[in-house]
Order: sequence, then structure tokens, then C-alpha cells
Amino acid sequence: MLLPCALVAALLAAGHAANPCCSNPCQNRGVCMTTGFDQYECDCTRTGYYGENCTTPEFFTWLRLTLKPSPNTVHYILTHFEAAWSIINNIPFLRDAIMRYVLMSRSHLIDSPPTYNSDYSYKSWEAYSNLSYYTRSLPPVGLDCPTPMGVKGKKELPDSKLIVEKFLLRKKFIPDPQGTNVMFTFFAQHFTHQFFKTDHKKGPGFTKALGHGVDLNHIYGETLERQLKLRLLKDGKLKYQEVFGLVPGLMMYATIWLREHNRVCDILKQEHPEWDDEQLFQTSRLILIGETIKIVIEDYVQHLSGYHFKLKFDPELLFSQRFQYQNRIAAEFNTLYHWHPLLPDTFQIHDQEYTFQQFLYNNSIMLEHGLSHMVKSFSKQSAGRVAGGKNFPAAVQKVAKASIDQSRQMRYQSLNEYRKRFMLKPFKSFEELTGEKEMAAELEELYGDIDAMELYPGLLVEKPRPGAIFGETMVEIGAPFSLKGLMGNAICSPEYWKPSTFGGKVGFEIINTASLQKLICNNVKGCPFTAFHILNPEPTEATINVSTSKTAMEDINPTLLLKERSAEL
Repeated sequence: MLLPCALVAALLAAGHAANPCCSNPCQNRGVCMTTGFDQYECDCTRTGYYGENCTTPEFFTWLRLTLKPSPNTVHYILTHFEAAWSIINNIPFLRDAIMRYVLMSRSHLIDSPPTYNSDYSYKSWEAYSNLSYYTRSLPPVGLDCPTPMGVKGKKELPDSKLIVEKFLLRKKFIPDPQGTNVMFTFFAQHFTHQFFKTDHKKGPGFTKALGHGVDLNHIYGETLERQLKLRLLKDGKLKYQEVFGLVPGLMMYATIWLREHNRVCDILKQEHPEWDDEQLFQTSRLILIGETIKIVIEDYVQHLSGYHFKLKFDPELLFSQRFQYQNRIAAEFNTLYHWHPLLPDTFQIHDQEYTFQQFLYNNSIMLEHGLSHMVKSFSKQSAGRVAGGKNFPAAVQKVAKASIDQSRQMRYQSLNEYRKRFMLKPFKSFEELTGEKEMAAELEELYGDIDAMELYPGLLVEKPRPGAIFGETMVEIGAPFSLKGLMGNAICSPEYWKPSTFGGKVGFEIINTASLQKLICNNVKGCPFTAFHILNPEPTEATINVSTSKTAMEDINPTLLLKERSAEL
């Protein structure tokens, strides 16, 4: 971080004051604009606030804030009173109204169209139109600011390796109290690799993904050329092949989704014998995108939330609302999603245990055990708690250091600035952040000021919500990105969300009845029981109706694999 300090020194020597916007004077999403070298103006347009620094609420803003409960209060209500929620879940108009509120109260926090990127701290056509950039929720800290976090904290940030070793590195595995399992861990990794694709040759502010959302390019290929190599070019299907993969857990999901695509192709061909290969392929892809979004909302996010309220995937809930069906992946979303504390120290499959070194690049494990044993085993094994610190596996500690270093390269603003951006109260002390005294004192010594605490390590050392996998900040920042990215998909728009888009009622029904368990039952021999959390006692077998199409009921030959793209670090 010497470069910014050197630039500041040069500016001061030339008689210029530091950028007045470095102190982030404009509150409540007001935009700071310099007027000369030492003056600024706050643009409070449509923030609901006015005044020199956008700090005085308008009447309706004041009323809303007075009546609105805190995020932690809302979380408490949604994770308690199970009997009341079970009644609400069975009253359709109440469930729909609450789900609509959940979506709209979060999605409006994401700028659409995008506003900033790592090279532009102000709105520009380049930041809007250049899809090779990740977008940014907050502009980067100015190069002419006195400290790496603006004006607060020390002139140099603490050594990133020290931060990892002192606060993040696992001493002893801490299981997630919500009961998250390894089946969830690999789903999270496989799912996010379609849109977290940092272009490390250009820099951490750039992405290689052509799409900025759920397009399943990790199944169908990033480019048309790659897609054509993966396709069978007959009946809409994908090829079966044994090729390279990063880890067996990702290959497991790649194989399952490949089988699901070909299963859907069989169903569509039966319904539409007049369709050619291209229409079968393209329509099956749309159906799988729909299945993915439904599983992510109703299984994946449902588990993470811990809510007794039953989340619902229903695009029609937003048709009467102001909602833009587009999305750009934010660099901050990519950074916060580095949930490597989920990983256990070893991987248990059937009656064997594998270390990281044995697991990495070793897809012979799938050949040995097969999909059914992998699903059963990963469903039973506990994943780690993400928040609270000191639970990052030693085997991937380089990823933690790289996340901090890249965040600094992109000049992220402080944890507290991101909390304010997402309508959270800033932490007043390190002790409030961590919920204890020892780690708080050490962090204060290194950073000097709570307003200088970095985003990524801050997310990992934050005290977890009671009995939860994450702290407040991870959830309240991550959820808006997630829900906007899912519901902003083209298939959720009024123009697409109709049976004809998906080959008629049969294809539409595949989406509307999708679940993790059904995905497994339709594509893994024996329909092994699964979920994203450990259940005890475990049911002896899954009890759902499954398709009887030929590909669904075939024995799973573990040599039939699909290429998994290399991991996002």
C-alpha cells in the first residue's frame, strides 16, 4: 500500500489537499463529488435524505425507519415461532405477500444498471458497458487518500499473511451449528463457478464470464465453440466422456447435471418428436436454468436462512413490481463468497477418508465409489462454520491470503462503509464486531480504528448470529446480490415465464416441481436420501416420485463424466 501514500505525499508537496471525498462525508447512499481540490458536494437525489451530507431524513423516510425492525429482529422472528410460521406457510396469499416483501426489500439494494468498477470511481459508460469488468457496489478508495481505507486507520495495512495466521486459520475444526453438510459445500462451489470467473491475467477486477448470472456455462461451455465440443449433436444431448476435473465433489455435480440435461431431452423428444437437435438442446438448457434457480432458492437459500418461513420460487410475484431483468456480478459478491471454512479437514466417502492432497485432481475416487456412495457420504458429513474466525483450512490458506491481497489491489472500502451501503449500522468497536475481547484487542492494535477494518477478514471474524453459520453482515450483504441475480434472470421475466418457453406444460412442470432430492433421485441409482443439512435420524430412503425415463433409471457408470471448469480462487 505504499503507492497511495507516495501519491498523497506528492500531492501535498505540490500544495494540494487530499481528496475531500476520502472521508466518505456523504451518508445514506449520497454521492460525493469534488468541486475543486478541497471542496465537495453531496448529491442526495432519491436517497430519501437531504442536507449537506444527506443526513436529514425526509418525513416518509423517518416514518419508515421508525417502524422498520432491525435485520437481527427480523431474523429472530423468521427463525423462531415455528408453529405460527407453519400456519402462514399454508395460507397462499400470506406466503406470497411475505415472499414478495423478502424479494423487493433486498433486491432494491443492488444498483441496476451498474454504477462503478475497479477503474472508475464515478459513473461512466465504460463501467456500464464493459462486461469484462465485475461491477462494484462502492467505488474504490481514491489513490490520493491519506490511508488505505480513506482517512481512518494506519497508513499501511497489516501484513495479510499475519491476518490469515492470527485470525482466520483453523486450529481445530468448528462444525456449523446449523448442520450444513458437505453436499452443500460442493453445490455452492459448483454453482458459483459459472459466474465467479476472475480473469487473473487482467486483474482481480475482471471476469472471464460472458454472462453475469445463472446461465449454466459450467455445464454447457463458456463459448459456442466449447459448447459444440460438449454436445452430442443428436436429440439435443450432451456427450458422455471421462476428462479432467478439479475435485471429485465438483465432478459429482457435473455428472448429475449432465444426466439431468439428457433426461430432460428424452422427455422433450417424446413430447415433441417434430423438434430438431437444436431446439431440444436450447429448451432443455432453459429448463435446467429454471431447475437450478428453484433449487437454489427453495433448498439452498432456505437452508442458509434458517427461516421457518418457507421460501418460494415464483417469478409472477414480481410482475406487478418495478424490477429489471438484468444482472451484473459485483466484485464484492465474488469476494464475500469465498466460504472456504465450509471445507472439512478430510473427506469421508463410504468407509474411506481422504486428505486434501488425496482429493485434489483425483477423480479416480468417483470411479472407486460411484455417485450413490458419494451423495450418501457428503450428505452425512458436517461442513464448517464460516463466521467467528479461526476456521479456514490450512490446506487452502493461500486462498485466504489471495482474497485479502486482491481486495487491497481493488482498494475496497472498509467493512463499516459496506455495512452502511447495505443499510446496516456501522460497528462501534472491534469488540462489537467479534463478540469477544482477545481477538478484538489484537485487531485494534493492527488496524487502529474499527472504521479501517477490511471487508473480507471482517466478514470471517464477525460474531455469528446465534446458532448460525454466518454473521449479520455476510447475510445482509450477500442476500441482495443472490436474490437479484436469481430473480433477474431472463427466464423469470414476463416474456419468458410461460409454458411455451419450456416446451409446454411438461417442461414447465419439471421446473415447478424441482428440488435437490428430486434431482438426485432422477439421476443417481437407488435415489439416495440427501439434503443440504444433516438430518438425524436419517430416513431409510427418499420417498418422492421420480421420472421413469431411460436415462434416469440407468445404473450410474462413474466413468461417464463431464469436464468441470477450473476453480475460482
